[in-house]
Amino acid sequence: MDLKQRIAQGEGVQLDFKFRIDDQKKIARTLVAFANSYGGSLLIGVKDNGKIAGVNPEEEFHMIEGAASMYTKPEVKFESLTWQDRHHFVLEIKVEKSDVKHKALDENGNYRSYVRVDDHTLLGNKILDRVWSLEKHGVNRPEHFDENTLGLIQTVRELEPVTISKLYRSLNLPKKKVDGILSVLVFWDVIKMKMSESGTFYCTE
Repeated sequence: MDLKQRIAQGEGVQLDFKFRIDDQKKIARTLVAFANSYGGSLLIGVKDNGKIAGVNPEEEFHMIEGAASMYTKPEVKFESLTWQDRHHFVLEIKVEKSDVKHKALDENGNYRSYVRVDDHTLLGNKILDRVWSLEKHGVNRPEHFDENTLGLIQTVRELEPVTISKLYRSLNLPKKKVDGILSVLVFWDVIKMKMSESGTFYCTE
């Protein structure tokens, strides 16, 4: 597939357009989001509307290299490819899906997880981090759920789609207890976690 065919697909979960790189911390979050999700490519030198503007590939590569080395942990690895369209150059940065989970600096200077949802790079949350930990270590699903677990499932069913803050207010349980139960239920796919630009919501379907 050539460059114009790639661009014609539009931005999505595995493709992002950048006119140029002027914020290394922000682009580090996109690299991390690709690595933590399904992998993906950045096309640098392409405007949001798909128009090829072109860049200096060497300059943009150094910006990406710095973003990955300074602002991702563990460092996100990537491959690069330079496309030419007449007298314009476009730099493609390819990130593979990673077996380990990466973090990037947030607006407050803290390392946080990021994921790719549709064509957006979204900040992760503590439930997602716990689910990832469970994916590494696992936890067996019991034949029968205890009273607290059943109560949380029922509350989600009654309020869905529901935010975690509303669950905290609705359940007579400590927040840490809610976090623990919810994480395990998401891991078991009993509860669905749906992330979007408007927030993270939990539901049973």
